[in-house]
Amino acid sequence: MQIGIDSFAATESNKNTNGEQNVKAIDQLIGRIVKADEVGLDVFGLGEHHRKEFLDSAPHMILAAAAAKTKNIILTSAVTVLSAADPVRVFQNYATLDLISNGRAEIIAGRGSFTESFNLFGYKLDDYDVLFKEKIELLIQLQNNKEITWRGNYRPTLNKQEIYPRPKQSPLPVWIGVGGTPQSFIRAGKLGLPLMIAVIGGETHRFKPLVDMYREAGRRAGHTAEKLKVGLHSLGYVSTSSQKAIEEYFPGYAKTFTRIGKERGWPPVTLKRFNAQNGPTGALMIGEPKEIAEKIWRHSEALGGISRFTFQMDNAELSNRQLNKAIELIGTEISPLLKNKSFL
Repeated sequence: MQIGIDSFAATESNKNTNGEQNVKAIDQLIGRIVKADEVGLDVFGLGEHHRKEFLDSAPHMILAAAAAKTKNIILTSAVTVLSAADPVRVFQNYATLDLISNGRAEIIAGRGSFTESFNLFGYKLDDYDVLFKEKIELLIQLQNNKEITWRGNYRPTLNKQEIYPRPKQSPLPVWIGVGGTPQSFIRAGKLGLPLMIAVIGGETHRFKPLVDMYREAGRRAGHTAEKLKVGLHSLGYVSTSSQKAIEEYFPGYAKTFTRIGKERGWPPVTLKRFNAQNGPTGALMIGEPKEIAEKIWRHSEALGGISRFTFQMDNAELSNRQLNKAIELIGTEISPLLKNKSFL
């Protein structure tokens, strides 16, 4: 099982940050990617947002800077909001990253849980799903063909157009990032693309019927089990004890999700609800290394086996020192426990 980190490059959204502070935040983020590489983690992913509280509007740029300072770690989007992007440009950006990183780039393509990119780039939110359907099909063609002839409704026609640069990897790996809609799981299975599931609340085992739909759709479409990989992305944070992890993580979590909840109609975050989500079957991964390794393994078994797990752990209340220490614990303690299955 691959173990990694995802980041949204979070900032203090309620403060008037300036250019110098953002320079520092990006520098620290790149340092954390380097740290993840040094402690042996498999993958580091960056989200894509176009909001005040995040600095990840151009994730391929940050990943390219990190590529020059790392040796082994996979560098991926998490996720690319493909519905509001040009698949040709996305492919070119990540093919270039693949060359810079000597074959370590990946794309996780999704529809995105935030919707600000639609208005920003001139798309209608009513076209949320049809945009993604058309664009993922084009991205797959780009992945597998140097010369493209293609016609759709949301970008200019391509007629025997050669697309460069070509990546080192052939094909450039593309995953589909999903939330909880059955059609998203079925589509990923039919396309034969690996699946990254974002589980940020509730109980992870409840996604098993959706994972079964994905695998069955893939099987019926003629794809091998080896192609139908499943990854899991969850909110998480690790410290030397469970109590310390909760005390350090909860304040920023509560602030962030209470703010987002006001936009989406969710109730305010309480410690009681947080603890329930962090229970044995809950989606949150907040605790000490052995406890979290065992929980990841339980979630994997509940879903019929996963190939990758990534922690989305940065919030604006955690210091760079705390985040680096958590990355160290994940790389030196959790990852070996899972790969050696030494806790069984």
